[in-house]
This record gives sequence, structure tokens and C-alpha cells, in this order.
Amino acid sequence: MVDAPRILIVDDGRAIAATLDELFRTEGYRALVAYDGPSGSELPEGGAGLALLDVSVPGMDGLEICRRLRDRLGCPVVLLTVRVCEGDQPGRPAVGEDDCVAELFSPELLGSRVRAQLARRRRDPDASGDVRLTGGLAVDCEARTVEVVSTGTRVDLTRIEFDILALLTESPGRVFDRNLIYQRVWGRNAIGDPSVEREHVRRVRAKLSAAGADGGCLETVWGVGYRWAGR
Repeated sequence: MVDAPRILIVDDGRAIAATLDELFRTEGYRALVAYDGPSGSELPEGGAGLALLDVSVPGMDGLEICRRLRDRLGCPVVLLTVRVCEGDQPGRPAVGEDDCVAELFSPELLGSRVRAQLARRRRDPDASGDVRLTGGLAVDCEARTVEVVSTGTRVDLTRIEFDILALLTESPGRVFDRNLIYQRVWGRNAIGDPSVEREHVRRVRAKLSAAGADGGCLETVWGVGYRWAGR
């Protein structure tokens, strides 16, 4: 337990904070709990492995806490909020969070997100936090790795296969036409071959399914191209 990561929890909902405290202690982490912004921004003097911040805590919101922690700590920061996670937020300032989870989360989902961030930080202590968590996957575009979040299983993809997945997960729900995918993955001057593209997509789906992920998140839009439907 001495070497267990410390999880900083800042949430004014005492029932939610107690649930999170129990969840992470059960998983072997050490939990530090604060119920308001000023306490949360000053609590981890000895450092923390990860900070879990409710955006709407009183005294100082989670966005400001995130800014202050970023000046002192290099740990991953996960925000708990519907307001930030839903849709595009052009008016929200960048505060350096690594992930955000909707307030109506399941313990299993939140636990898997936390494990993914901690695992990534162990692999690369200097990582920038640029990891996409979507469709049950952790897609690390800098390290070029894909893991199933719930199990930590690595999905071994070729360069082309990874580039296709990275492109589609860049904008979940967006339909990428075949020509655009070919230009972005194979090169601007490449001559598109739909059969080659289809075969690589088939392999990506098969490898995701074999690793325990949902290969069906990579959807075919007939007559157009492909999209990533994972959230």
C-alpha cells in the first residue's frame, strides 16, 4: 500500500466522494478527499498519482483547480462534468486536463479511465496526456499504441492500421470518405484502391474484436466511407 498511487478527489457531493473513495481504496489506491476548491488545490503537498476534479465545487471551480495543479504537479487530471464533456465547447478555456467523464458515470467506466491514465503515465512519465479514450480504447497517438481500457490488453496494429484508427477516432461520428482516408493515410499523391482500404479496415475490426474491444465501432457508411461510432 505504501507504493500505491494517491488519487486526489475533489467533489462537494459527499456521497459521491465517499463512493469514489471506497472505489479507489478497494482497487488498491490511496485516496485524498477534499470537498471544496481551495482545499483541493492545496491538498497534495506530497504529490498525487492522479487528480479527479468535479468542475462545480464551491470556492474555486475544477477548471481553476486544474490550472493550479498543473503549475505544481505532473499527474493526469480527470474532470467530472457534463458541461465540459458534451459536444464542442469553443468558449471553454484550455486548462490542461487529460480526460473528462460525464457526471452520470458508472464506477466501472471511471475506474477504467483512471487505470488507463495511470498505465500510460507509468509507460511514459513525460507523456503530454494526449490520449484518446473512446469506444473502450485508449488510443495514444504519440506512442502509437492502442489498449483495451477495461483489461489493459494491447491491440497490435500495423502502421497503416493504426493510422486508419487514429484518423477515425480523431472525430468520432464524422464520416470520412474513402478518398480522404487514402490521402491522409497513404499520402496525398497515392492512388486510392477501395479493396486495399476495405481489407485494412477488416483487419482493424478483427484485431479489436480479438482483443476484447468492440470492432463494430468502426462502421462502414455504404457508398461513402467509414466512421468511428465509439464514445
